[in-house]
Amino acid sequence: MIPLRAFLKRHRRIALDTSIFIYYLEANPAYVDMAGEVFTWLEGSSNTAVTSSITMTELLVQPYRDANEPLVNQYYALFSLFPNLEWVAPDLAIADTAARIRAHHRLRTPDALQAATAICRGATAMLTNDPDLASVPEVEVGILDKLR
Repeated sequence: MIPLRAFLKRHRRIALDTSIFIYYLEANPAYVDMAGEVFTWLEGSSNTAVTSSITMTELLVQPYRDANEPLVNQYYALFSLFPNLEWVAPDLAIADTAARIRAHHRLRTPDALQAATAICRGATAMLTNDPDLASVPEVEVGILDKLR
């Protein structure tokens, strides 16, 4: 995990794509340690992260599908109060930036919104496992598969 640590060390404010949360919550054997390291880094006093509220939308689909209200509540309890993590609802500036990203890089709307949130909220990097996001030049995109 040295490449991930080096990546995190270069930044004080990063953006997190939904996949980081999913890997952590589902204890994905290939990525749970990396996701855990990201959340441990985030607990550091000088580190911050941002994610779009679309992340919570994506996280809650399966619990709602399964009618698992306790899990919905657990996700809210765990992440809505997580230290140094800012949840951002898209505003007009983010929507405009996302549209520009979609137009130039042909990303799907959720991905464009994640990238636009990172850019508009001053993140210098974004962590994901989606290589398509690497096409966005305004932030350094860290792909977990390449940060092993």
